[in-house]
Amino acid sequence: MKIAIGSDHGGYTLKEAVKAHLVQNGVEVEDCGTYSTESCDYPDFAVPVCRAVTGKTADCGILICSTGIGISIAANKIHGIRAALCGDCYSAKYTRLHNDANVLCMGALVVGQGLALEIVDRFLSTSFEGGRHQRRVDKVMAIEKEN
Repeated sequence: MKIAIGSDHGGYTLKEAVKAHLVQNGVEVEDCGTYSTESCDYPDFAVPVCRAVTGKTADCGILICSTGIGISIAANKIHGIRAALCGDCYSAKYTRLHNDANVLCMGALVVGQGLALEIVDRFLSTSFEGGRHQRRVDKVMAIEKEN
């Protein structure tokens, strides 16, 4: 499994912790930045992570900013991305099961490091259920084609 990961300055410290956790567990990680706590703009990091996912050079993506809101909005502007902002393990599990989310977004000031690592593990260990949920995902993705 290969994960593309990115953050702005507000998510940098948590991104580094998540990246270390993934590598420790044998997951290949593509770090799309940022590489410091110097102020920067979250869309600049959402785009390369999402392009790695849509270009199939990464299986899924993880994005982190201070709240997770801005970076998830930016991610969902990319055709083919289903980014989900998660602050708990239940949401992380069900966004994979029912929505086939391909990018996990988190807020570094909303979730602590321990919870964030649990959310990541739950997101990555859950597979899309398909079935009736595929019809719904197809309808969501069709919205992109209409606009």
